[in-house]
Amino acid sequence: MTTATAEPAIEDPFASLNPEQRAAVEHDIGSQAPRPLLVVAGAGSGKTNTLAHRVARLIGAGADPQRILLLTFSRRAAGEMSQRASGVLHRLLGRGAAARTQAPVSLPWAGTFHSIGARLLREFAGRIGLDPQFTIHDRGDAEDLMGMVRHEIGLSRTEKRFPMKGTCLSIYSRVVNSRDPLDQVLQAYFPWCAEWEAQLKTLFGAYVDAKQEQNVLDYDDLLLFWAEMAADPVLGAELGSWFDHVLVDEYQDTNRLQAAVITGMKPDGRGVMVVGDDAQSIYGFRGATVRNILDFAGQFTQPAHLITLERNYRSTQPILDASNAVIGAALERHAKTLWTDKVSAIKPQLVLIPDEAEQARWVCSRILEQREEGVPLKSQAVLFRAASHSAALELELMRRNVPFVKFGGLKFLEASHIKDLLALLRFAQNPSGRLAGFRVLQLIPGIGQATATRVLDAVGESSDVAATLAAFPVPARCSVEWQAFCALYARLRTPGLRWPQDLELARDWYAPHLERLHDDFQVRALDLDQLVALSGGHANRESFLAEITLDPPEATSDRAGPPLLDDDYVILSTIHSSKGQEWKSVHVLNVVDGCIPSDMATGNQDDIEEERRLLYVAMTRARENLHLIVPNRFFIKQQSTMGDRHVYATRSRFVTPVMLKHFEESAWLSADKRELRTPMPDSVRMLVRDRARNAWK
Repeated sequence: MTTATAEPAIEDPFASLNPEQRAAVEHDIGSQAPRPLLVVAGAGSGKTNTLAHRVARLIGAGADPQRILLLTFSRRAAGEMSQRASGVLHRLLGRGAAARTQAPVSLPWAGTFHSIGARLLREFAGRIGLDPQFTIHDRGDAEDLMGMVRHEIGLSRTEKRFPMKGTCLSIYSRVVNSRDPLDQVLQAYFPWCAEWEAQLKTLFGAYVDAKQEQNVLDYDDLLLFWAEMAADPVLGAELGSWFDHVLVDEYQDTNRLQAAVITGMKPDGRGVMVVGDDAQSIYGFRGATVRNILDFAGQFTQPAHLITLERNYRSTQPILDASNAVIGAALERHAKTLWTDKVSAIKPQLVLIPDEAEQARWVCSRILEQREEGVPLKSQAVLFRAASHSAALELELMRRNVPFVKFGGLKFLEASHIKDLLALLRFAQNPSGRLAGFRVLQLIPGIGQATATRVLDAVGESSDVAATLAAFPVPARCSVEWQAFCALYARLRTPGLRWPQDLELARDWYAPHLERLHDDFQVRALDLDQLVALSGGHANRESFLAEITLDPPEATSDRAGPPLLDDDYVILSTIHSSKGQEWKSVHVLNVVDGCIPSDMATGNQDDIEEERRLLYVAMTRARENLHLIVPNRFFIKQQSTMGDRHVYATRSRFVTPVMLKHFEESAWLSADKRELRTPMPDSVRMLVRDRARNAWK
């Protein structure tokens, strides 16, 4: 008699969740009309894990993955969410036959707002007056087109200084994303441009016309068109019917257009879940507004359910106590108090330093001390409000031969060789795109601006672009190169060309031009190889061009990344770039008024509150050791009326006297090798705290 092998018991896939996380995962499961859900997830509270478990729970309860819309702010986050959900679903189904045959979870509608918007616009293009073959301009291309239009309508020849193309695009983008009137945007963010309001209106109208004529969209259009579709009663209802569940990550980083997309598609909030932390809303300069998450509960026809995640899995309790105190002074917020079971006797340090030079020396010394104590350099980070704040530290690190990586190198899509190759593909995809064509044509020796303009004029009037190019009379000195280009273009326009063969053809044609234009062509060629490697994950040229524009690699291989000869290095990063990261030890530079908050961000109370949140984000990146550094004196060069001079600073207003109990205060002076370190007598600590200027002159 054969005994059947018993299936192993199914483990609880949600056993690792705390009660609040589990409540979010189980919210209205089985309901035909799930209420909108807001999960306020404090720093380090397992937000991503909760969202992934929610996706798995929905699918396990019968939800169709094809009808789940998951919106994130990076393609990597969407991929990670799908991967985690697959693991949870596998455990949910058990290890039996059903689990063994279960394929990894595929969430076809998981991605960034912009990438999903691009897909939906192609689906609905014919119904909203778009050509589905549109191409997408990245920020640099959008600036160039704005500059071209600015010149064509005569605004570059004005007697008075007119805003440059980058500023014009920033104004345009702010108006579109904030949905505020132009005059209001100018008054609040660009007051020096207010006198040009009428001309800017003309420029923006011409810019929109140019995009339409060339069949191109910029980043803002992807959200704008989507929001307009969602606002239409018929299209909005149809879009909403595509999805039973809409889940949004990092909701505090959304702008008004993105919020309008959600409310337009799901006006009753049915099936909507957003996760975020108002205390980490720090991207106002991109148009994000903290109001979206603060006001979420009242945005739908039924009130949203609120769950708060307060248990922190990252930092020690003393770090959380100090962070809670800083954000607790915010004027408006979703109340929460982060806590952890990671006990520690080490308080965050508040380090008083004489000046910026001493700050650099102290930080460098402390980094090396911690390295000797067993903390790798890669587990240490130095954060700052603005990229320029790390200049003195970078020099000190180089002097002491300490390797470092600074986040914020040359962005991938900003590199000229990447723009060249992508322009070639875009021109083949969309011959109406004059900007791409203008760039490509001038790669050919002997073709200048005037000839390129005539070529594009001819192309614009032609129904057979390849033939028009081949027949165009070019100067004799470039005839050989021109014929090679025309042959390539004809191949790229051939129907049925298998992807990524067209990218490889384009790279091979560009290779001699790369060598001619750049001395470091061998290093830059690695970036082109990276493009080819990336292309394998896309079905066709259209998909590749959209995705590489919307979610590019961080930086070029020759301008960023870890040092080639060191496998351990310190991380230097702006606070904005540090969001979502964590390190064992964190140093925050220049925790003084004028830097945090920045003297450029104190124009109104909303700006000041965002600066408070910025310090909170910096503090909550630390797992075990946190150092806030307060230089007393700054050297200012070439002031117009006073010349070079020293100015004195005071501790950031966000660290008030009542909060000092959460910090260990210390002072440091290296000039004569004297150091003052806590514990210190109360009299000395009071002297350092209240009379720092006189003490360190």
